[in-house]
Amino acid sequence: MFLKKTADVGEKNGVAYLNGKVKFQGVSLNVYSYSMDGVLIDTGSQSLHKFFEDFIAETDFDQVMISHFHEDHTGCAAYIEKTKNLPIFLNEKTIDYCTKRADYPMYRKLFWGSRKPFQAKAMPRMFSSRNATWDVIDTPGHSHDHKVFLNRNTGQLFTGDLFVSERTKVLLAEESIPEIIHSLERVLTYDFQDVFCSHAGFLKDGRTALERKRDYLLSIQREVLTLFEEGYMAEEIRNKLFPKKYPIVKFSGGEWDALHIVTSILNEKT
Repeated sequence: MFLKKTADVGEKNGVAYLNGKVKFQGVSLNVYSYSMDGVLIDTGSQSLHKFFEDFIAETDFDQVMISHFHEDHTGCAAYIEKTKNLPIFLNEKTIDYCTKRADYPMYRKLFWGSRKPFQAKAMPRMFSSRNATWDVIDTPGHSHDHKVFLNRNTGQLFTGDLFVSERTKVLLAEESIPEIIHSLERVLTYDFQDVFCSHAGFLKDGRTALERKRDYLLSIQREVLTLFEEGYMAEEIRNKLFPKKYPIVKFSGGEWDALHIVTSILNEKT
C-alpha cells in the first residue's frame, strides 16, 4: 500500500508553517502546523511525523495550542510531550479522549496514522505569548471541541478546520452546518484580517473569505429547507444540490458525504 507523502515549509507575515501532504488512490489530503511568537498551533499527523517532528525540533516555541482533537492536528503531540517540557493546551472536553489510544476508522489511520496518547491542559479563554495577547474562541461545528486563536496585537486568526474551503461539498458525519454558521458569525464579530487555515493555508483578505463561506452555507441551508418543505427527502435533496460524487465518500465508507450537510440542517429543524 503506497502513500505519497510530501511537505513544504515556509513563512508568511511573520508566521512559520509546515504543510504536510498525503496522497493515496486519487485522494489527496493535507494539514498545516503554524508557529509564531513562541506559540505552536496544531502538531500535524503521525503519518507525516518525520516532517512535523523535524519542524517541531527546529522551531522555537514555549507552548502548544491545539484547535481540536482530530488526529491530523494532534498526531505529534506525544512527540512534543516526550521531547520538550512544554505545556500542551486542548479543549477540556477532549483531554481525556486524547490520553487513550487512537480510536477512529481505519481509512483515517491509513492517511493520518495512529495518534499516540498524550496529556494536555485545559485550554484557557485567553493567553499571552512573548509579545501578544490572544483570544481563544469557541467554534463548534466541525467538532464539538473546536477553537480558533486570534492574536489581538497582529489581527491574525488561526482557524483550524473552521474554514477549509469556501464552498463545502461533503461533510464529516459528526459535523453540523448550523453550528458552523453560528461559529463563523461569532468569529466575524472580532477584529482580524489575516487568516491561517489548517488546510487551505494563508487566506489573503481572510475576513472576506469567512464571510463568503458563511453566506454560502446560509444559502445552502435555505435551499435544503425549501426542498424539504416541498416534500423532498434527505437523499433526494443531496442528489439535487450535490450531484457530484467525490472519491472520499466511497473511500470513507460514507463517513464523509454531502448527505451529512443535508441531515445536519434538517436535524436542527426537527
